[in-house]
Amino acid sequence: MGDRLTRVEFERRYQAMPALKKAELIEGVVYMPSPVSTQHSGPHADLVSWLNVYRAATPGLLVFDNTTLRLDEDNEPQPDALLAIDAKLGGQSHVDADGYFAGPPELIGEVASSSVSYDLHAKLQVYRRHGVREYVVWRVRDRELDWFRLDEGKYVPLARDNAGICKSSIFPGLWLDAAALVRGDLARVLAVLQAGIASPEHVNFAAQLDERRRLTENPG
Repeated sequence: MGDRLTRVEFERRYQAMPALKKAELIEGVVYMPSPVSTQHSGPHADLVSWLNVYRAATPGLLVFDNTTLRLDEDNEPQPDALLAIDAKLGGQSHVDADGYFAGPPELIGEVASSSVSYDLHAKLQVYRRHGVREYVVWRVRDRELDWFRLDEGKYVPLARDNAGICKSSIFPGLWLDAAALVRGDLARVLAVLQAGIASPEHVNFAAQLDERRRLTENPG
């Protein structure tokens, strides 16, 4: 941790160490997190499960788990989870010719345990600058979840409704009972999500994406 590298050199060294599971380049500095404990891997699995259930009900979306993300020559993070609209349907990122995800996805989720300091500082600023529209940080040791949305170039906290539910401003119907997620009540998390998926705004969003996909597949 702490070496300063270009993205090209970072990728060369990463590929030369096949046993290495995770390393990130943030503002030209290499970060290698601690070995993954159950304190991280359990929440990580729940976060990805929540996103995948939403993806299953919404055409034209992509979910990636712990994938390398090419942003610029100084930044190649490996977020715990991301949710993106397919580039063919108007998304702002894509899978490049090398098979890596490139550009800012619409939403990134990080499970912050030992990494909380740079998840909420250096990485937050990188994601903000590149236009990641929503950023979710689950601070497992603090038993708190932060959800930011991009507003005129700045990250502001996403407001919760009177029931304590977070509702994405980018993905209609992507609802989250943050307190239930933090306490490990996945059944409650998915019940709230299903209510969001059944909402009229999600039905309309899914129909719009499906129409875009249909037109892309059948341009005539």
